[in-house]
Amino acid sequence: MAIHTYEATELFHWLATRADLVVLDVRNAKDFARFQVEGPYPFPLINISYYEFMEDEEEAVSRVPRDRGVRIVCAKESSARYVAEILDRHGFEVGYLRGGISSWGNLLVPKRVGQGTDYELYQFIRPGKASCSYGLISGKEMMLFDPSRNVDFYLEFAAQQGCMVTATFETHLQADYIAGSRDIARRTGAVFYANDGDFKTSNNPYTPLRDGEIQRFNLGGPDIRVVFTPGHTPGSTSFLIDDRFLLSGDTVFIDSVGRPDLGGKAEEWAGTLYETIRMVKRFDHGLQVLPAHFIDWREANAELVFVRGLGEILERNGDIYGIDNQAAFIAFIKANMRPQPEEYAIIRLVNANLREEEDARREELDLGKNECAASAYARAREARNA
Repeated sequence: MAIHTYEATELFHWLATRADLVVLDVRNAKDFARFQVEGPYPFPLINISYYEFMEDEEEAVSRVPRDRGVRIVCAKESSARYVAEILDRHGFEVGYLRGGISSWGNLLVPKRVGQGTDYELYQFIRPGKASCSYGLISGKEMMLFDPSRNVDFYLEFAAQQGCMVTATFETHLQADYIAGSRDIARRTGAVFYANDGDFKTSNNPYTPLRDGEIQRFNLGGPDIRVVFTPGHTPGSTSFLIDDRFLLSGDTVFIDSVGRPDLGGKAEEWAGTLYETIRMVKRFDHGLQVLPAHFIDWREANAELVFVRGLGEILERNGDIYGIDNQAAFIAFIKANMRPQPEEYAIIRLVNANLREEEDARREELDLGKNECAASAYARAREARNA
């Protein structure tokens, strides 16, 4: 049987359509535990390192199901090819992921989440990071919100839509992934907008946002209202599009809220987040909330889009939004705190343009799911995976 390669986009399609296959990850157990392929629905995922195939081929092969196609994942691609050749000799239908696990980690899946008479709004889901960025198109212009470092994807998407990127916005100084706004602005001439509360001490060439200001396209398009929502970070910002869609960054999640301890000032920032949450509760409950992160795919709707009405979010997170005093809220945050990944401190410096890293190191730092939620949901998930 012939060995074939496949792309990360194909793997996501197979997982989203419940294709009958098994994913075989041949990295070592430590790397597998840190970060692995996840899809919208359960699927068979097994970890047998390529070392095991080298040491005892027959035993390793015996652990691979024969009743379905096998899709192999490894760190760089070469190990997956090695294992694919072994399985091919044993009669398996087998393919391996081109580019290795980083191609899955950088994958972006576009979903149209809304439109008006003169605009379209897209969510770009990054399954490997459990994060979402956004693109707003009107006429021949495109605005981006929280783009990842996969800059080529956004520029190619804009070109496919007949657009140019004219502005890029950051909801806050990211800690869990390397942001793309600086590179997008450099490559396209787009204006890079951010909040002084996070970016004033950075070396980024950005334009400061003002609370309550309205951003607009050059010709037509919806109003984009800037709403300062501090707490996750001092400069956390949300964007209200057409009075319909709230791009909430790391402030409001579908399940949970953004953790306020990443800057080392948990109690101070938790108090600020509490006031922001009180403000959010006064927003129109019919707003459609579009978060920057998700905890797992159960938060997606039937179309596999991460969007929910604010009223529904307030209800499903009643244990958070129902807290009626600041002291109790801070106690809740402290009870649900967990150590942040060591990489986050470095990523913040990279995003502030205060530290340079080689591209290979940036790739390594950027790999793996986010840990930005602050709630019992995240704590319970951590306990399940222990």
